[in-house]
Amino acid sequence: MSIARTPKKKLITKHQMHKKDTGSPNVQVAILSKEIALLTTHLQEHKGDFSARKGLLGKVARRRKLLNYLKMNLPKEYQAVIEANKLKK
Repeated sequence: MSIARTPKKKLITKHQMHKKDTGSPNVQVAILSKEIALLTTHLQEHKGDFSARKGLLGKVARRRKLLNYLKMNLPKEYQAVIEANKLKK
């Protein structure tokens, strides 16, 4: 599942580091968190959708890798992303 264009732009502008930033780890984690939330609600209704479940697990793994990168290299940014997206440590 993907996010519609307008909500995705709002997420990017909220989490970007500078005006033309669209791919920093902060932005990627925010987008992945939103997509994970959408897939989770989808899977609660459609329990047999195994391809969506596989996609969800891939997105969770990708977000975890980005969070590990932030934790090791930019700890202040890591804390900000955790708080902004209301994630567990």
